[in-house]
Amino acid sequence: MSAASSGLIGPLESLQQDDLITDILVNGPDEVWVDRGAGLFRTGLRFGGHAELRAVAQRLAAACGRRLDDASPYVDARLPDGTRVHAVLPPIARRGPYLSLRLFRRQVWALRELVPADEAALLCAVVAARLAFVVTGSTGSGKTTVLNALLGEVSPAERVVIVEDSAELRPAHRHVVALEARTPNVEGAGAVTLRDLVRQALRMRPDRIVVGECRGPEVVDLLAALNTGHEGGAGTLHANAPADVPARFEALALAGGLDRAALHAQLGAAAPVVVHLRRQGQLRVLDEVCLLVPGAGGLVTACRVWGRAEGPAPGAGRLAGLLTNRGVAVPGLLVDRGAEVGQHRLHGIKGPGRTQEFDRRAGDLGHRAGDR
Repeated sequence: MSAASSGLIGPLESLQQDDLITDILVNGPDEVWVDRGAGLFRTGLRFGGHAELRAVAQRLAAACGRRLDDASPYVDARLPDGTRVHAVLPPIARRGPYLSLRLFRRQVWALRELVPADEAALLCAVVAARLAFVVTGSTGSGKTTVLNALLGEVSPAERVVIVEDSAELRPAHRHVVALEARTPNVEGAGAVTLRDLVRQALRMRPDRIVVGECRGPEVVDLLAALNTGHEGGAGTLHANAPADVPARFEALALAGGLDRAALHAQLGAAAPVVVHLRRQGQLRVLDEVCLLVPGAGGLVTACRVWGRAEGPAPGAGRLAGLLTNRGVAVPGLLVDRGAEVGQHRLHGIKGPGRTQEFDRRAGDLGHRAGDR
């Protein structure tokens, strides 16, 4: 993090030398936690007191061009190097200033570095067929990292327009246009929302529209785009299981003025693929692949295509048909129940070519998959 070289982060400066750290969380002057891809671990680092921690938070806010003081006691911003900064001051922060840093790492993982080859082939087939897809999972499951890798599999002939609340996606693709939302200034003016940006993206001749994280009314415009010729759109969504995805879309669409029936009609027509990730101990794994399809009463349900435990599921034939109709070969994982289950990490994977030193460092410190 370049902030450290400018002396902005005080006692945290030593942490930026460890390229495995993705998140630094400060819960007070004597409580600093980090995530190195294996969960949160508390460090022994300390600040000199509340005043020093407050000064560090204010310096970081100023470096982002933002204000942090008693009148504006919280800030969510991004440093020029991509590091995301969130800070909260007392009295909102009851035990002292809180500071959260999400470090920007320039490492871009290829899909086959994140998941076994057979699972990668399944996901690549979804991308090649230009099916819409959403990467789901809980916090820290690797959604952003996997979406970034999947976008790297998009044909280089396609133009990808990315819309994000805070820029995190950096796919290895030659034709990417990135738009970033803007919060209001201290006068409360000048905000640019994700919904504004999705509408702008539609005017930029996109082959694919990608919403980094679907979490508001912008899903209404995204679904409209997916149903009007803009195939292959993608995004991430917080969900604990694929079965929860329709309800999550309902809640977000309601904020955009789209009622339940209309939402399910659009979602069913778009028929997006759900790529669900899960933390498994210290690993992040591809847990399920599902299709969102119309069910009883016109309500969309998640139809399982493939599961880590059981392999091909009832929806495998449905997805195979979609792939075949679009001229894409059906991957073996949809028909081979004996496919080996890999044990790769997502973002910090343990696979061929990784070293004991990598694993030692990953377990040290006493602690993302690039994810929100």
